[in-house]
Amino acid sequence: MILNIAEIIFIIIQVIFAVYLLLPGFLLLVHYIIKPFSGTNYKSHKKKVDKDFDFAAIVTAHQDTRFIAPLVDSFLKQTYHKFKLYVVADDCDISGLNFNDERIVILKPEPALHAKIKSIRHSVNNFHRPHDVMIIFDSDNLVHPEYLEVLNHYFQRGYRAVQTHMLSKNFDTVYAKLDSVGHIFNNFTERTSRMDMGFSSCILGLGIAVETKLYGEIMYKDGLGGFDKKLQAEMIKKIPKLAFAEEAIVYDEKVDDGKTLERQRTRWIHAYFKYFNDNWKILLAGLKGFNLNRIYFGFAALRPPLFITLGAGLLFLVVNLFLDTSMALAWTAVITLFILSFVLIVISQSRQKGMASALFYIPVFVMRQVIALLNMKKASRSFLKTEHTRVIYIEDLLKNEMV
Repeated sequence: MILNIAEIIFIIIQVIFAVYLLLPGFLLLVHYIIKPFSGTNYKSHKKKVDKDFDFAAIVTAHQDTRFIAPLVDSFLKQTYHKFKLYVVADDCDISGLNFNDERIVILKPEPALHAKIKSIRHSVNNFHRPHDVMIIFDSDNLVHPEYLEVLNHYFQRGYRAVQTHMLSKNFDTVYAKLDSVGHIFNNFTERTSRMDMGFSSCILGLGIAVETKLYGEIMYKDGLGGFDKKLQAEMIKKIPKLAFAEEAIVYDEKVDDGKTLERQRTRWIHAYFKYFNDNWKILLAGLKGFNLNRIYFGFAALRPPLFITLGAGLLFLVVNLFLDTSMALAWTAVITLFILSFVLIVISQSRQKGMASALFYIPVFVMRQVIALLNMKKASRSFLKTEHTRVIYIEDLLKNEMV
């Protein structure tokens, strides 16, 4: 009897991991079935609110102001003008930050805050006027000239929270391309495909636009710690749909070397386990209330990091070579389909040149993530900051992009 129960549990675990690995291919198929019937232009969608929204763009800078001027420049080139940009220069020398535009506000908190969530709160507390929507950025970001114009259309459609589309600011090294490849895959499975199906998208730690009133209800009522994972979990409870604006493009610097990649992934892997319980609660709440949006969101969020999921699939394949050859063949098919869908997603969804060539270096990427997993305890003791180095202006970036 005990053996039978163990066998059942083992089968259930295998089924769950198989679903995770087969899901990307299914989502790609659904995407191309739905795509011909969806609007080709964001402006073609019906408006629910006929107003121009007032945006507060919040930039959190910590001990580094090198990237502020290019980011400010990209905002001053916006085709939409109803905004203010608040730069929170935490523990920074602001003597070189002088901008002759009243829409640019430099804030230097005293004493230093040393926390992104505190910098965001400081900015909100120092708004020059009540803003309809707030958008959160890192200091190394750049925004496309039509960024705010696109966002305005999404909020006119009635959305209260919108994740914008992050593209790579740099893609001239193998590691930068590998970082971008991972993001292309995750962006499709966690955002693009969910908009296709009418489900809530996942958010990123940057480029997330939230109705100011909604953010206040979440962050100030509950006094939440952390940032994007907690913010995401709370928004899923409060709004019908967290949207993804594929046409609103924000650029982010990708890591250029292996060590930086390890630090970044160590932090991300730690965040997955740290907020596992929150995602489990979302799934349970969805099941309890028969809410398909929450069920799907919670189930997808519980998926382990991709290299762990694929590694588990390979382990099941090896184990079944000794236990059940038919299951071993099934796992061979599952893994093959996953690899094929991964490649197709990266090739079909990439909007920048050279990403397909990075696929040959995926084993290096996986090896670095395994090292990051082994170093996970470091993330629980300190914040592993990702260092950025690329100072580039929006005009130069757009010239280099693939048309």
